[in-house]
Amino acid sequence: MQRVLQGFVVVLGLGLAGATGAETRVMPEDFEYLGAFRLPEDGARPRTFAWGGNAMSFAPAGRHKAKAKELPGSLFIMGHDRIAYGELPDGNQVAEIAIPKPVIARRPGDLPVARFLQPFADVAEGQFAGLDELPRAGLAYLDTPATGPRLHVTWGQHFQPDPDAPSHGWINPNLSDPDFTGTWFIGQESGYSTNGYLFDIPPEWAMLNTGGRPLATGRYRDGGWSGMGPPLYAYRPWVDEAGTSAPDGTRLEPITLLKYPGSRETESFDRAMRGYSHADEWEGGAWITTAAGKAAVLFAGTKSVGKKSWYGFVNPEGPDKVCVAGDFVGQFHVCRLADGTPCEAKDLHECSGHNGYRGWWGSHFEAQIILYDPGDLAKVAAGEIEPWQPQPYAALSLDEHLFLNPAGIEPATLGVARQRRYRIGAVAFDRAGGRLYVIELFADQDKPVVHVWRVE
Repeated sequence: MQRVLQGFVVVLGLGLAGATGAETRVMPEDFEYLGAFRLPEDGARPRTFAWGGNAMSFAPAGRHKAKAKELPGSLFIMGHDRIAYGELPDGNQVAEIAIPKPVIARRPGDLPVARFLQPFADVAEGQFAGLDELPRAGLAYLDTPATGPRLHVTWGQHFQPDPDAPSHGWINPNLSDPDFTGTWFIGQESGYSTNGYLFDIPPEWAMLNTGGRPLATGRYRDGGWSGMGPPLYAYRPWVDEAGTSAPDGTRLEPITLLKYPGSRETESFDRAMRGYSHADEWEGGAWITTAAGKAAVLFAGTKSVGKKSWYGFVNPEGPDKVCVAGDFVGQFHVCRLADGTPCEAKDLHECSGHNGYRGWWGSHFEAQIILYDPGDLAKVAAGEIEPWQPQPYAALSLDEHLFLNPAGIEPATLGVARQRRYRIGAVAFDRAGGRLYVIELFADQDKPVVHVWRVE
């Protein structure tokens, strides 16, 4: 049974007239866990899913014939990330896999293994040069009358260049001949808020609310650099009904659907996502629709749910002990309570004996899905409400179904036990089949596994 996080259920009291209404929203009880499966192996890096799972997209049935124990459709998934300073310049390759029927199991080794439909290919060869330092990426398969089938791509890195680099393009789904097209910017928006998750918008909704822009893109960057909640923009990279791609370097005109103020604009949490923490991680997104007529915009990631979060290090004395980076005390609020209030002065010191893995930490993390009402995003697109006003109306915890790094990979970097970060990677949605695919990072040794839910 899913654990519903009632603190996020804000169906009433949003003050947003015209919201879709609870009867047409996807609710946490509409998610049924089906199990998981493992990813195949293709060799040494970069032709491996180890340290991958940064991006994933579902492609509908018809591209191949499913076998008896497989589900319709396929998944395009990115493998091992690029590594900076030339160590692995051809990382983030993409492969296509068939989808085995998932199994509920206690051990990753008991799960079925997917088979390759297309082996790894360096589809972004020669593109996004220099964006190798902790890459961020997204994939979205979209087949429209204008363009035919295309696999849309977005790309960035942990620290974006200044000025921003172009971030979006598309390729052919035939990975042996990707014919990369682009690259484009998303308006004047920062790469910190655009080059992560990427997914399709239902065409009817797009025609009514975004001028036919059928793709949603965004990125959440910890520390609030992308905004204090997950941003989202609708865009279209072709310029006419013939599907002519925009010229390279074009700043595509987006429609803003979500945008919270960033921490470099303000330290106030007044216009943040409810329950926001600088240590949150929202890594995947999808636009969910069901055969029953329900809908939601979903973000998945690792949520800080403890009493405190801070910029600094893990305290060797235990997860409830703060250990801030002393050099940054006084530059910004390096420690916050769960309600956003700055910590007391007694917490604002750097502990002794910590390791060197500095970043945003918290006393407790949890894998979560949060749900937004598409009706609220329509109001943002129409200019009726501000882009920071929509709030998640519900959330659910995923931890009970996760393996949570059973091999103990890189504990100093990832954290351990309730301080484990980076639990969730990319997500993808099969609209016809009503199945949600969620990547769990570092579940099968250093490889991800894919969990599956039915959404009704």
